[in-house]
Amino acid sequence: MAPTSSRPGRHAASRRAAVRGNPAHPPGEISPLTINRISVYLRSLRQLEAQGVARISSQQLARRFHLSSTQIRKDLALFGGFGVRGVGYDVARLAQQLTTLLHIDRIQRIVIVGMGNIGTALARFPAFNSGTFRVVAGFDTDPARIGREVGPVRILPMEDLETVVEATGARLAVLAVPAEAAVPVFRAIAATGIPSVLNFAPVTLPPVPGCRVKHVDLRIHLEELVFFAVASATAAPGEGV
Repeated sequence: MAPTSSRPGRHAASRRAAVRGNPAHPPGEISPLTINRISVYLRSLRQLEAQGVARISSQQLARRFHLSSTQIRKDLALFGGFGVRGVGYDVARLAQQLTTLLHIDRIQRIVIVGMGNIGTALARFPAFNSGTFRVVAGFDTDPARIGREVGPVRILPMEDLETVVEATGARLAVLAVPAEAAVPVFRAIAATGIPSVLNFAPVTLPPVPGCRVKHVDLRIHLEELVFFAVASATAAPGEGV
């Protein structure tokens, strides 16, 4: 009989890594689209938990939430795999594992730079001030805004940005300034060491090593939708867009 190794198998090690939130592949090999889908799976699992569902297969999960069972299995396999063939997924356990995987099992602190209409709305947004995420401060250059409180957020001068980031350990910034101010303000944010920025300014920002940017441009999304809406309405019967 061949000797039995005392070392755990590769798949078992991968599963343990996934539980700790460490992917089986390095983060650089995981695409943002994959992480977006993981977030969708987590939201779906939380809905199932609220409904009292204890266990579910990838096929059932796909049918209930209009997803792809093949894609679900493929995405989860990148992080070591979680289910048991023929048994499916423990809903509560998988939800907790994905929460850990996304690093949202702990408080993530946010600063908002630019406290105009968008910044003010986000400061009051419940999802930014409950559960995982906390807005710790807002920043602006307008003297009329500095010192005001918006919901739980006090508006501070830009000169305090680095000090507040260091004191609070904020790792996320929301950039909500006019387009003409976006680039220098973004550079000021990146200089504090913040590694992630959600940009609402309608401008493309220059790359800064060590700082990942996610752009939110509502006009671009609207232009995409209107293109397909008009194209579909004017297409000949039986023709696609």
